[in-house]
Amino acid sequence: MTEYTKEQIVESVPQKGFFGHPKGLFTLFFTEFWERFSYYGMRAILVFYMYYEVSKGGLGLSEELALSVMSIYGSLVYMSGIIGGWLADRILGTSRAVFFGGVFIMLGHIALAIPGNIALFLISMVLIVIGTGLLKPNVSSIVGDIYSMDDNRRDAGFSIFYMGINMGAFISPLIVGELMKTSFHLGFAMAAIGMFIGLIIFVATKKTNLGLAGLQVKNPLSPDEKKRIFTIFTIVAIVIGIFIAIGIPQGWLTFDSFIAIVGVLGFLIPAAYFIVMYRSSKTNDVERSRILAYIPLFIAAVMFWSIQEQGSTILALYADKRTNLDFMGFHISPAWFQSLNPLFIITFAPIFAWLWVKMGNRQPSIPQKFAIGILFAGISFIVILLPAYFGGTDALVNPLWLVLSIFTVVIGELCLSPVGLSATTKLAPAAFSAQTMSLWFLSNAAAQALNAQLVKLYSPETEMMYFGVIGGVAIVLSILLFAISPIIQRFMRGVH
Repeated sequence: MTEYTKEQIVESVPQKGFFGHPKGLFTLFFTEFWERFSYYGMRAILVFYMYYEVSKGGLGLSEELALSVMSIYGSLVYMSGIIGGWLADRILGTSRAVFFGGVFIMLGHIALAIPGNIALFLISMVLIVIGTGLLKPNVSSIVGDIYSMDDNRRDAGFSIFYMGINMGAFISPLIVGELMKTSFHLGFAMAAIGMFIGLIIFVATKKTNLGLAGLQVKNPLSPDEKKRIFTIFTIVAIVIGIFIAIGIPQGWLTFDSFIAIVGVLGFLIPAAYFIVMYRSSKTNDVERSRILAYIPLFIAAVMFWSIQEQGSTILALYADKRTNLDFMGFHISPAWFQSLNPLFIITFAPIFAWLWVKMGNRQPSIPQKFAIGILFAGISFIVILLPAYFGGTDALVNPLWLVLSIFTVVIGELCLSPVGLSATTKLAPAAFSAQTMSLWFLSNAAAQALNAQLVKLYSPETEMMYFGVIGGVAIVLSILLFAISPIIQRFMRGVH
């Protein structure tokens, strides 16, 4: 296989054509826009589809099981990114990984669009998890490929790209949430159409706009490695097949046991990452100190994402069951609340970017920004318990309470999320730099694995206790993180 230098790849990409950026950004912007449109559109109505009665077009699962499945699904999506990144680096290349990922996602949404049973639903989930794992990490990687390392447009290019993500995430719940009133399957079909449009744009424009970007397999497997990987894959597939074939009829492989298995993996995998990095002979003493500094930040991130990701589970249920959806003469779809997070991010991200630049050296340190992030996350849960405190759990709640809660957690997200990946790349050992993106995403996987158990504790009767305890724990953790920030900063050994 021909190897290309970074310079050759950049030169193959037309460097002017999309708001003063490389033409390839057009391809990647709209591919990811439509992928996120399909993903967030599907996610906005998925939990409702699971627990609505069959007579209303749903699957008729219990609310508790639907919330747990939703959380485990989210955890698996983030875990699958590790495999997707590895496949791109060793076998497919990022461009082919993006294409195959889009195909799997589209097929998953088509499966959801077909009225069927639990089996078809599970097949669709597997397809979407595989597809998202292939597409999500690799489309971002190609964005980095189309710029030279010293191109001063690079950061702005990523900002435009992430704007596309949030635009897709904002628009789709509004459209799919409206279609849900007619049929869930119509909403899922819209998600499939969105991914199809994204694939058409990618295939039609990648040759002229992306040039050599994404074509190269960065670290291809040797023939011996291919044989070994194929053997391992075959053995694992057979073992899993036998496990499923025996476990389901015997009754010990159930939704609950599967949720428990994924829940354990959600914490074991990042723990293994930390142990391997810390014990590696390639890691020096300074890097070991930085790993120790990163551990409390990782725990804080898990706490934050645990609250933030309940926007698509507990708060979605709250929107559907506890909120007055007739507001100022309009009937609001419960799915529309899923558009608030990306709307607030689009609106306030530039303000926060300006604020940190304006503050310069006076801005909070990395640990302090994490502490501020989980503080606002905790406050967001305190906000949403107030209606029950003042009016009980029988009366429907003004939707503005939900809007305020979501707004509050977004403020926390803007403090924690942008600095999170940056801190991860700075603190990870040099020998493990390629895995740093995966490590950061695993904080979300662990959070949603935790949520799969937490959401079982929620009901209108336990509402105040549920929001109060989780919100209170986040606030206490924030105070502790503030208190030990100077210690963490010392362990970071010069990283700011």
